Amino acid sequence: MSSLSERLKLLEDDLKAVPPRIAVCHDLPFAILRYDPSEEWQLRRELRLLQTRLEAAQKTVHVVRMSDLLWQAIAQSEGLDALVQLERQWGFLPAQEQVTCYLSDRDWCPLADLVLSHYSGLHPARDIVFLTRVAALAPGLYPVSKLLDELHGRTQVPTVLFYPGSREGTFGLRLMNLKDRLAWGNYRVKIYG
Repeated sequence: MSSLSERLKLLEDDLKAVPPRIAVCHDLPFAILRYDPSEEWQLRRELRLLQTRLEAAQKTVHVVRMSDLLWQAIAQSEGLDALVQLERQWGFLPAQEQVTCYLSDRDWCPLADLVLSHYSGLHPARDIVFLTRVAALAPGLYPVSKLLDELHGRTQVPTVLFYPGSREGTFGLRLMNLKDRLAWGNYRVKIYG
């Protein structure tokens, strides 16, 4: 398996190509860069450098943090106080299920819509979106595979999801290396790592 630096270099080359080579399908211009959760701080440093190099190549990088969107969804739904009250009364799992509902249900604050709100005015030829801080969705708040499915066909802007976890087989990914989680795969998305 290649190192994080090697995977980032491959990703950079593919993002700089005209047209970008990250997509397997034209209506799903996404890729996943998988990294070990222990490499989080290294990844953050490397992403700032990658962003600088891409901007020097006339690309504009937009960083969307899943952790920020999670807190936004909670605030726009019932608020943190209601969630804390639910957890105190019924425990962690019902509170986690409620957050999943906030992020999934059209009546609340769907995560895919929150992500897409950052794409307004972006152009596929010049803009790139980095989806980071995905660990905020662990242990079971929202399946990352579901997010990519919900974004399918809704944007042409090249998007890279930075995935902290392990790889199993050709397409399987396990968020945060959590052993009780099933490894998922999406054969339509290019995986670096």
